[in-house]
Amino acid sequence: MKTSSLILAFISMSVAFMCSYFMEITMDNADQYLAIMALIFADGFFGIIAGIKKEGFKTYKALKILRTFAYWIIILTVILAIEKSFDGVDWLSETIITPLIVFQLVSALKNASMAGFVKIEELNRLLDRIDRHKGDRE
Repeated sequence: MKTSSLILAFISMSVAFMCSYFMEITMDNADQYLAIMALIFADGFFGIIAGIKKEGFKTYKALKILRTFAYWIIILTVILAIEKSFDGVDWLSETIITPLIVFQLVSALKNASMAGFVKIEELNRLLDRIDRHKGDRE
């Protein structure tokens, strides 16, 4: 067998292994990926509408949704790969992803409020319930 054929077989075998590994991680955790996708695109949807009302449509700001989506997918994939590889770190995704999800949810609520889907009074009431120790807004 030629050397070039062996190299090509090795490369294709390596790529197939990596693709099957990441496909297994994705399929085993599809609900997490779909939740992240829904959250990012909901925030982006409300953000685009709020931006159109405020300053008109800006393509570069709309494309930030795709960049944010790619970052989230990469972070989630790395965390899930670490959890799959090492025993005892099953808590990692909850510890790292949960605060990020909370911030993204607050961003989506703020964008929905700015777009006119949520009344500012309702949003303030909700935020006051989250931070009861700070007192109510006047």
